[in-house]
This record gives sequence, C-alpha cells and structure tokens, in this order.
Amino acid sequence: MNDFSLLIDGQLVAGDHTIPVLNPATGKVAASAPAASVQQLERAITAANRAFAGWRDTPFAERRAIVLKIIDIIAANQGELSRLLTLEQGKPLAAAAGEVSATIDYFRYFTTLSLAPEVRQDNETRYVEVRRDPLGVVAAIIPWNFPLLLAAFKLPAALLAGNTVVLKPAPTTPLATLHLGRLIAGAVPAGVVNIVSGGDELGPVLTSHPGIRKVSFTGSTETGKKVMASAATHLARVTLELGGNDPAILLDKVDLEHTATAIFASAFGNSGQVCRAIKRVYVPRPIYEPFCAALAERARAAVVGDGLTDGVQFGPVQNAAQFERLKELHADAQQRGTVMPGGGPVKGPGYFFRPTIVKDIASDSRLVVEEQFGPILPVIAYDELEEAVEMANNSQYGLAASVWSTDSQAAFAVADRIVAGTVWINKHTDRMPDLPIAGARQSGMGVELGEEGLHEFTQIKIVNLSKAA
Repeated sequence: MNDFSLLIDGQLVAGDHTIPVLNPATGKVAASAPAASVQQLERAITAANRAFAGWRDTPFAERRAIVLKIIDIIAANQGELSRLLTLEQGKPLAAAAGEVSATIDYFRYFTTLSLAPEVRQDNETRYVEVRRDPLGVVAAIIPWNFPLLLAAFKLPAALLAGNTVVLKPAPTTPLATLHLGRLIAGAVPAGVVNIVSGGDELGPVLTSHPGIRKVSFTGSTETGKKVMASAATHLARVTLELGGNDPAILLDKVDLEHTATAIFASAFGNSGQVCRAIKRVYVPRPIYEPFCAALAERARAAVVGDGLTDGVQFGPVQNAAQFERLKELHADAQQRGTVMPGGGPVKGPGYFFRPTIVKDIASDSRLVVEEQFGPILPVIAYDELEEAVEMANNSQYGLAASVWSTDSQAAFAVADRIVAGTVWINKHTDRMPDLPIAGARQSGMGVELGEEGLHEFTQIKIVNLSKAA
C-alpha cells in the first residue's frame, strides 16, 4: 500500500513533497508519505476554523454517532491498520493488533460520557448551571511509539466536546494515521478532522498559530517545553503528556519469580518504548543478586526480530536516532555498571536491541538519571527503604511508579511517599480509558483520559439565573 494522502477540509490531497518512511526492521523504505507545506498546514487550520461553528452547534448525540461511525471503520479495517503499524513502528503484529483494538476501546469509552449541564444551585433566589463549551480548533500532536492509540487519547474527546481537529502524526510513523484519514474522509464533515503529516518544521507553526485554541501534545519533556512556550504566544490551552523515568521499588516481601516476570514485561513491552514503562528498579540487597539473575534469564530467552515474523516478542527500536542514543547509553553503562550477558545492540540491518539488564550501576549514571525509552533496564540495590524512596523521587520526572510487595499495607505506605501521577502496587502500566492520567513535575501538564480528560477539551461556563422578584 503506497497511496497515502493528507486529509484537508474533507479532501484527500497530495503533499507538497514526500518523505520516506523506513521499516525499522530493515532500515529500508517501506513507503513514501506526503509531507505538507506550511501553506497546506495553514489550509488545514483555516478549514478547521471554518468547520468549527457547524460542528459546535451539532447536537451531542449526532457528534457521538459520527464518532461511533469512526469506531466501526477502524474495526472493519483492523488488519490493514495493524500491518501498517508494524511496518512503520516495528512492534510485533500481535502487539499492533492489540493497539488497534485498544484504540477502538478508547474511542468507545468517550462515547459513553456526557457533557450535560450540571446544576449546582436551584433555590428560591438562584438557579446555577455549570456548562462545558468547546474551545475551537485543537492541534493534536502524536509521537511514534503508539501512533493510533495515542490519537485515541485526544481525537474522540476533542470531537465529542465540539472541537475541530488538526492532527499531526510523527514524521517516522505517519502511515497508519494517514490511512485512517483516508478511511474516515467521507464519514466526518469537511474540516472537522484534518490530518497533516510532514517534517518537524510543521510543529512550531501549528503550536504558535493564533487559529489554534488548544494543543494536546505527547512527546519528550524538552519538546513539551517548546510547545508550551509556543502556545503561550496566544495563550492556547495545553495538555502535555511528557517524559518519564518510572521507578519500581521492591520491598523485602515479594514473590521473586512472579515479580521478575511482571517487571520484565512492564519494562520491555514495545521494546521499552513506552512513556510509563519501568525505567529503573530498586531492590533490597538480600534478594538483589537472585532478582537480577531472574531478569537476565528472561532477557536471554526473549525472541527479538521483525514484527511480521511469527513468534517474535520484541521488534526493533523505531528509528535510527533513538537506536544510536541507546547505543551511547549502553556504552556508558558498560563503564558505570555491569551489563549482564545476552543484551545490547544486534549487528546487521534494522534497529534491533535485545532486552538488556544492567546491575551494580552508579545512581548518577546516564542510564539511571535519563529516560532511556528503550530496552535497557538498570537495577539498583538498596539497604534501607528510606534510601530507596529517596532515590526513586530523585528525578525531574513524575509520570508513574510502582511498589511491589506481598504486604499491601507496607506497599500503600510507600506509594503515599512517591511523587508521581500514578502509583501502581504489584503491577505497572495498567491503564484503562476511564482512569485519568497526569504527570507530576516535568512529566506533563493537564489530564488525559477519564471524564477529566474529556473536560480538558472544554471551557467552563457558569450560567447564573436570578429568581428574585
């Protein structure tokens, strides 16, 4: 499939030029994607603003019906969308199919919500309602690790709230999103959803544009700072879901084998390219060596390869820049710690990096301090619980964390002391569309998912009626 187009004002149009999209399993071109010019991006923003009044005034039930139609379209094309995800992102085909299924679930969840006015007071003197109005045009900027799922965090909520959308996929993973645009082009009123792919030069134009009333961005903390500064030029609302360096703390009472299996899965899913993946593990010294050994055993058994090959558990890293960065972190870890056998970059075509366990590593090493966003996991021993909590909190990030213990009371006590938007106990990366997520510190701003996530796409309006004679 090589027929990809931008979606602007209800029309499928060619880009100003094309950019190659590489298959990370081979390093070769999988397809050419359209790259919009700044003028085409302007057209998309103009179309979204023109369509806003009509979409805003469309009854909520009709907006919901169109979102449900989008869900039906995604479900009817799950196979081809999954294959495109694997080709451009690298994840195994089963994981890609899981992403498409989750995308459907997240879209569907938002259709169960309501934006009916909330009566706050109704007495002899006044009647007060809290209403939620749409904002206008929303810029939705999507990263390369979960192209469709993270669009589902933004697109259905924005549409149901009455906003119109300009959606920009990552330059390295535009294919599935563009194909979705082709599929829904006739199902959504012109200008309500616009999908514009292209290079990184489009982002600043989009976020600083006075025609954009909200920016919903998922990506790195450093880019998030630039997005926030850019949106501030016209005081557009922002929701920022940014980087994380999620700690996992094991207490002295754990089921070692079960915990090792769960932590391994939570650290290395999608080859570690998950914002809320476990990025560092703190383990009591008495069980440190056996726990490291258990993780290393699972790493050695991992099946890494092309996501289109049956039986593959872990695909490649998505792009060359991230692959090179991981190799730098790996080289630094070899100097600052002990890299356990079986991990590291794989020679040959593609961006393959085996799950890698690093023990006895300094707490100030790059692998511990930075967000690796890849399949390298540092494991650090501690002697006192206070030390572990202090190390876990010693970060600029605060996206999520987890505590592991068979003593739930002790685990809750530790969870209460961790600075993070989400703290799991005896699990990690458990996410549901009805549960709001929000990062602490430099891991983000605003809320996604849940009813709170829907409200992020609205303007509160208080209507206050006097009943006085």
